[in-house]
Amino acid sequence: MTLKKVALEIGMGTDIRGGDYTKAAVRALRDALWHNSLTVATALGKSSDDMQVEVLIGVPKPDQVDKAQVLAVLPHGTGTVKVFEGGLEIPNEAGTDTTVIAQAAAIVRLDL
Repeated sequence: MTLKKVALEIGMGTDIRGGDYTKAAVRALRDALWHNSLTVATALGKSSDDMQVEVLIGVPKPDQVDKAQVLAVLPHGTGTVKVFEGGLEIPNEAGTDTTVIAQAAAIVRLDL
């Protein structure tokens, strides 16, 4: 059998105060996942734990994302996390704080 892409989920997350890239990334993945209810696995005779999920995160400073915390968001299956430069960073007027906006994509694959 071969891994086939069965779903693409997309989300956005923010850390409005504090500039926490991991917090924004976790919220982005939750946004992607929590707006969906995938039934494709059971429709194909598979378990939701058979899903393999590739998580892609975009933030301005990729090295500041804790991949393990992002991966812990997945409720089913196994996954990997890759972090890329992207998203937005918006400093406040005083220059003392930053809002971080992260994007997430979750690519769900099943062995079919």
